[in-house]
Amino acid sequence: MDVLRFDLSRQGNAFKPLNAVNNGPCHKRHANDQWLTNLADYKAARIPYARNHDASFCDAYGSEHTVDISAVFPNFDADPTLPENYDFTVTDEYTAVTLDAGTKTFYRLGQKIEHYIKKYHTLPPKDFHKWAVVCEHVIRHYTEGWANGYHYDMPYWEIWNEPELDTDESTNKRCWGGTTAEFFDFYEIVAKHLKACFPHLKIGGPAIAHGMEWADAFLGEMRKRKVEIDFFSWHIYRPTTTQMLNRADTVRSLLDKHGYTETESILNEWNYVRGWVEDFVYSIECIISEKGAAFTAACMAAAQPSSIDMLMYYDARPCIFNGLFDYYTYRPLKGYYPFYWYGHFYDCEKEIPAENALPDIYPLCGADVNGKVTAMIAYYTEQDDVAKDKTFTLNFGRDGDFEVWLVDKDHTAEKIAPTLTLTLKPNSVVFLKEK
Repeated sequence: MDVLRFDLSRQGNAFKPLNAVNNGPCHKRHANDQWLTNLADYKAARIPYARNHDASFCDAYGSEHTVDISAVFPNFDADPTLPENYDFTVTDEYTAVTLDAGTKTFYRLGQKIEHYIKKYHTLPPKDFHKWAVVCEHVIRHYTEGWANGYHYDMPYWEIWNEPELDTDESTNKRCWGGTTAEFFDFYEIVAKHLKACFPHLKIGGPAIAHGMEWADAFLGEMRKRKVEIDFFSWHIYRPTTTQMLNRADTVRSLLDKHGYTETESILNEWNYVRGWVEDFVYSIECIISEKGAAFTAACMAAAQPSSIDMLMYYDARPCIFNGLFDYYTYRPLKGYYPFYWYGHFYDCEKEIPAENALPDIYPLCGADVNGKVTAMIAYYTEQDDVAKDKTFTLNFGRDGDFEVWLVDKDHTAEKIAPTLTLTLKPNSVVFLKEK
């Protein structure tokens, strides 16, 4: 029988923020008609950060009145230094609800993606510097109390989203309607202005979709122009952890190549996608199933020893990419539990890396100050038709009294008989906590 071994005397690194997400809980603070909410479950998962990109698609957050620069500063011809020209009300509510869950907002400065036949707010701003000044005042509102604002701890401020999603020649640019050269100028102006105003905050971006050659050119140009980048954000939607890690290695190599050796590498959109055309419906079905849950847990385990500094799952808002909560009831799905269980690792002093590897088995293990063990083990495979059950034993070098929970095809975070010899079906996640 296979054995997965852990030496509890050999500690690794601290656990990274790997259960961060895009978007916060659905909840009303301003009304008494609270009949649908996921605030308690969201809070229980101890999600560290919620990126607020695409929040304006969601009625529960405030729809088109939320987050985007066009929403909080609706008349671009107005004076950006006057509080009366801003509309923060709905975004204030959404940000406060997220904070009520114990989650900090990772603020995306820019616009949601536009799939419409006509583009309304993804064209380049007509005055890049003025746009930067608007963003400055958004930051001052949430971190310095400007315009009857707040003094929130919101360290991350991201400039734009997926500027290279569509080529310069495309006639249907969904995120950045200008050219690559225009975006480089735009990013330089905005980043330098915001970093000069807020040297203590993390200013970064640009949340690239997939273009590694584009990223190479962008980083080279920003280095030449002496632009600080506190974090570099990027996206990947693929069905294997290997693809995620290969992309992470490429990103880290490009950052180091251009002298951004201290820049954080943040993967702030990711999910299971086998394909965007013929396999897209299958992909969505997987996201809300035990396979999506196992993929999530596997990615968290794979990212912990990698060059990735933060994972931010897309998406926790009500949409087809949400594997955490049911679209209609907001009740937890199978995919919620890797996020909930990962939150327990924040009580651990350090990670305990596995001493050996088993095929398709993705372990996370940690110990608290009293030496008590917490572990999450995923069995994830993309091979639907050929994968078989796996039996193996966990060896922590000593006996212990554990509680064990299981997510698989037939279980949704149900407690099972306490044992360190596990027989797992394909695409399962088991969580163990020592009493």
